[in-house]
Amino acid sequence: MEIGMEEMPARFINPALEQLKDLAEEKFKVHRLPFLSVRTYSTPRRLLLHVIGLEPVQEPLVQEIKGPAAKVAFDENRKYTRAAQGFAKSQRVDLQDLIIKPVGTVDYVFAVNKQAGRPAAEVLLEICPDVISSLHFPKSMRWGKGEMRFIRPIRWLLALYGEQVIPFVTAELIAGNITYGHRFYSNYPIMVQHPDDYFEKIDQAKIMIDQSQRQSIIWEKITELAAQEGGEAKPDPELLEQVANLVEYPTVIVGSFNNEYLQIPQEVLITSMRDHLRCFPVFGPDSSLLARFIAVSNNGGNDLIRSGFERVLRARLADAAFFWNEDLKTPLVERADSLKRIVWQENLGTLYEKMERVTSICFFLCMSLGVEQEIAADTLRASRLAKADLSSNVVYEFPELQGIMGCEYAKRQGEKETVSLAIADHYLPRFSGDKLPSETTGIILAVADKLDTLVGCFAAGIQPTGSQDPYGLRRQALGVCHIVLENALVFCLHDILAAAYQSYLLSSKLELAQDEVLKELEVFFTQRLRNIFSDRGISYDICEAVLSVGVDDLYGSWQKASALKDLSAETDFQDLLVAFHRAYNISRKHNLTEVDETLFQHPVETDLNNAFINTREKVEQSVKERDFRSAVMTMTQLRKPVDSFFEGVMVMAEDEKIRNNRLSLLKNIVNLVFLVADLSKLG
Repeated sequence: MEIGMEEMPARFINPALEQLKDLAEEKFKVHRLPFLSVRTYSTPRRLLLHVIGLEPVQEPLVQEIKGPAAKVAFDENRKYTRAAQGFAKSQRVDLQDLIIKPVGTVDYVFAVNKQAGRPAAEVLLEICPDVISSLHFPKSMRWGKGEMRFIRPIRWLLALYGEQVIPFVTAELIAGNITYGHRFYSNYPIMVQHPDDYFEKIDQAKIMIDQSQRQSIIWEKITELAAQEGGEAKPDPELLEQVANLVEYPTVIVGSFNNEYLQIPQEVLITSMRDHLRCFPVFGPDSSLLARFIAVSNNGGNDLIRSGFERVLRARLADAAFFWNEDLKTPLVERADSLKRIVWQENLGTLYEKMERVTSICFFLCMSLGVEQEIAADTLRASRLAKADLSSNVVYEFPELQGIMGCEYAKRQGEKETVSLAIADHYLPRFSGDKLPSETTGIILAVADKLDTLVGCFAAGIQPTGSQDPYGLRRQALGVCHIVLENALVFCLHDILAAAYQSYLLSSKLELAQDEVLKELEVFFTQRLRNIFSDRGISYDICEAVLSVGVDDLYGSWQKASALKDLSAETDFQDLLVAFHRAYNISRKHNLTEVDETLFQHPVETDLNNAFINTREKVEQSVKERDFRSAVMTMTQLRKPVDSFFEGVMVMAEDEKIRNNRLSLLKNIVNLVFLVADLSKLG
C-alpha cells in the first residue's frame, strides 16, 4: 500500500513510518491475517507499506460459548435435557457437538462455533483505510470538501494484494494500481501490475524508496566530494537523516562562498549552512572551515541549482558578518546592563535579575565547594557576563548560538579563557548525551543557572505535567545531576535551593511558599536520580533504599548506591540486613526517646548499647569521610548483639518504661543505618 501526498516535512517522516508499521501489525493480528514481516519505506511524497508473506485467508475464528452446568444438561440416564437442547438450538449446533469443560470445580457444557476466515483481499478493504486514518501527526490539515485530516493532502492511493487491486476509499480517493514518478524527472502515472514490479518501476522513475540506501549514497558522495576539495565532512547523522528525508532521488553538489566570511566565528558559519540550508560544512586538515559546502538536491546538480544554494548562503553570511561586526562594538559588560529591559519569565523578573541571582548562587557554591579564590573570582565574573549575548544581533538571528557567541565576544574583548569558556559551557548539557562543562568555572555556573531556573519555575507554578515540559525543566535537573555526579561535587542541595528561593523574593511574584517548592523539587530530583541510577545499573530496590533517606547530597546518594551494589552479594551485608529488619520491624512506629541505662535489666541490653555506641562513632567517621562501604561493613558487627538482644529479653515488656527503652535501643540502630540507606527497601 502506497500513500501518495504533497511533500511531507522531513521531521515527521520517521515517526510516521514507526506508526505505520505498528498499526499494520496490530490490525493484521486483530483480523487474524498471518504474515511473515512488515516493512515500511518513504520519500517526502509517499509512505509505503510492504507486507511479506500475507496469508490469502483469515485464520478461522473458534469460539466456545458457555452453556448450562453439566448436571443440568444431562439427566440421570446421561441423556440431554431440555436445557441442553435449547442451548444447542440457540447456538445452531448439533447436540453431539457440545463439549464438557470444567470451570473451577463445576463442569459445564460448551458450544463450539467455528467461523471460516474471509479472503485477505476482502479484509484488506477494511484494514487499509483504518491504518491510514489511525496515523497521528503533531500537525495535520484538511483539504477539499472532505473531513479527512492528514499531514499533507493525499493525492493518490495504491493498494495491491498480488495482482488484485484493493479498491478501498479514503480521502475521497479510490485506491488503484497507479503510482507516480519523481516530480521533476518522471512526473507521470505508472501502472503497477504486482507488488514485485513496484520497486523496479519506481526505481526506473527516479524514486529511491529506501531511506537507508539514500543515506548511504548521500554520505558516500559527500565524503568523496569533500576529499576532492582537500577537506573532509564530519559525520552528522541527524543532518544526514534530514536531507535523506527531503529528497526522492538525491544529487550531491559542492558550493563555495567568499573567503572573507571565514573571519566570522565558525559556529556562525556552520549554523548558517547546517540549520538554515541543511548543507554540510567542509573542514580542512587542521579542522578549520574551508570556504566550501556540500548540498543535497532533489532536482539535479546543474550550475543553476548550485548558484541558488550559493546565493542563499551568501545572503545569510552577509547578514551574519554585519551582525558580528556590529556586536563587537559593544562590550559584554555594557550588554549585560541592557538585560534590564528583557523579561526572563512572567512574574520572575528580567534577565538582569536572573543574572544577579545566578551570581549569588555561584558565590554560595564556591563557598560550599571550597574552590580557590582565583577560580571563584572567575566564576563570579563569568556569571555576570553569561547572559549578555542574549541582547546581541547574532543571537537574535541565531538563537541556538546563545552562550557560544558570548564566549566568542568575551575572547575578542580580552576576557580570561576560563571566563570565556564558562559562558559557552554553562548551557551544557543541551540535550541527552551532550557533553558536560569541562572547567570548574563552567561547572559551577552551569549548576547555578539551572538551579535558579528550577526554583523560579516551580515557585511560579510552572512545572512539567505528563509529557509536557515546555521549559525543559527535566533536562535542567538531569543536567545538574549529571554534572554533580561526573565531577564529584559535594554540597547541600536543600540549602542552595532555599537560598535561591530567598533571592527571588526581592523582585518576583511567587505562587508557592518556600517549603512547598523545596519539597516538590526534592521529589523532582529524586526521580531524576532514580532514572540515572537505573541507567547505570543500580537495581530498583537499592535505588529506593538510598533515595528514601534524602537527596540533599546528590553525589553522596550515588556513592551510597554504588557501595550497596558492590556489597549486596556479600555474606556480611546479608547479616546486616537480618539485624536491621529485626530492629526495624518492631521499632518503626516507636518515637525515639533517650536510652536510660538505669532501666537495663539484662546484660544483653548493656552489650547492645555498648556495641551501638562503639559502632556509631566509627560509622559517623566513615560517613564524614564519605567512605560508605566502610560504614556499611562496620554496621555488620551489630548482627550478633542484636540477635543476642532478641534472644535474651522480651522487647515488648509489660512495663511501659522498660518497653520504650528497649525500643529506643533498636531505634538507635535503625537511625544509624539510615545514615546510608533505608534497608527496609531491600529484601
